[in-house]
This record gives sequence, structure tokens and C-alpha cells, in this order.
Amino acid sequence: MANKILIWLLAFLITAATAVYQRMTGPTYPISGNATINSTELNYKFLRSENVGTDLKVTVETSLSGISVNVFWKRFKTKDKFTEVEMTFDGTGYHATLPSQPPAGKLEYYVIVQNTDEKLILPEEEHVIIRYKGVVPASVLILHVIAMFGAMLLSTRTGLEFFKKEPRLNKLTLWTIAFLFVGGLILGPIVQKYAFDAYWTGWPFGHDLTDNKTAVAFIGWVIAFFMYRKSKLPKRWALIAAILLMLVYLIPHSMLGSELDYSKLDKEQLPQRLEDTKN
Repeated sequence: MANKILIWLLAFLITAATAVYQRMTGPTYPISGNATINSTELNYKFLRSENVGTDLKVTVETSLSGISVNVFWKRFKTKDKFTEVEMTFDGTGYHATLPSQPPAGKLEYYVIVQNTDEKLILPEEEHVIIRYKGVVPASVLILHVIAMFGAMLLSTRTGLEFFKKEPRLNKLTLWTIAFLFVGGLILGPIVQKYAFDAYWTGWPFGHDLTDNKTAVAFIGWVIAFFMYRKSKLPKRWALIAAILLMLVYLIPHSMLGSELDYSKLDKEQLPQRLEDTKN
């Protein structure tokens, strides 16, 4: 009994660590940092994901007034010129808002802070890319997260059967496949539809790594299950499938995800703009 609890605890710790890593390395995790100007500290936390219909709030926290703080933005992957917006000071920091975009629309932005002697670009290394998403009902999102976390937990737990003399694979594997199917192939597309108005943007319709890695993990476990009867060492297949799922889960969430093509959007809206001009 004690060994069983320890194995489940180990599986949970591995799963939790993987989930935290995936979340913190993903392209939707905020970029935060600090800098100094006039011997005063500036703190920032720039969002990289926002809901459609909500203007993006850009904030640089500081007690220092009387300096120039401006945010520059444009639509991502377009020939648009950067638009400059002066940020206003309210005693706690400098603030500005950027316009909301359609689902999967992205903006590129950065902030310049300067006085007579110094100039800072925030963040220092690269511009911030934010993607807009539709609002996903909390019930759907919670069930999706529970199912995917459960799939990872069950996959890891099944893989650990490799280290037992008498592994019990079938039941754990079926639960793993079931959680992957429900969480990744049913609830996943529903979440995607709410967020980006498309059920599936992985292969063969696109390059969304979140969709593709879910499919790879699911196929890997299905193959493992069918190989149990043919292999002299079935637990090896369970370990391979568990490692495969862990590797694909380590790919940051939302990498190469849905992205609005602004050139197509502009072409679709051109007739309406011409009509508005005539009127």
C-alpha cells in the first residue's frame, strides 16, 4: 500500500513540475522585469494574452514623475508603421491602452522610457507579442484542464509500471487514452473554437503545435496498448509512450498557435471601407 502511494506521489510531482514548466515557458506567459532611471526603479509586467473586446492595459510601475514614457505598437506581421501612444502618470506608474483585436489577432509592442540623459527600451531583448482570444466558458476550460492534467498524471503513472516486476498496464493505459481523448480531442477543439473560432488548427490544416502534440501523444498510447499483446516486454511500450507524452508536453503551450492573417482581413474589409469613403 505504501509503495502504491509513493508511486502515485512521484507521478503527481513529475506531472506538476511538467505543467509548471510548460506554463512558464509558453508564449502567453507575461513578460516581467525591472529597470532603473534617475536612480529610481521601474517595474513592468507586459501581458501576452488578452480577451477579445478588452483593450490591453500597458503599465510601468514607478513613483517617478516628469519623464517621457511611450508605448509603440502595430499589428503583428504587417507592414503597418508603429503607432506611438503617450502613457499617462497617476502617481503609481504610467498607463496606456491598446485596441482589442479579433480572435487570434496579434499586436507587437514595446515601451520607451527616457529623460534628458537616459533612454530605456522595455523589454530590452525583444518586442512583446500579444494574442487575443475569445472568452471560453469557465466550465469548459476547467474540464479541459482537469482532463489534460489527468491524462499526464495517468500517463506518468502507467510509465512507472516499467519499474515493477509485475506491471499492471491495461487498466491504467485505457484510463490514460480515455482522458487524452476527452481532454485533447473533444474538449480541446471546443476550447479552440471558443478562443480562436476554429476547432482544429493542427495537421493537416495548420501548424498549431498544441493540436499536433496532442494527436502525437494520443496515437503513441494507442500504439502502445496494441503492442502489449505482441511484445515480450509490454511494459517497455508503456514507458516509451509515457516518455513521448512527457516530451511533447514540454513543448510550450500555444507554440505556433492560431494566428490571424491581417492581409486577408484587410482584403475582406476593403469593399466596406471604400463604401464608407463614398458615403
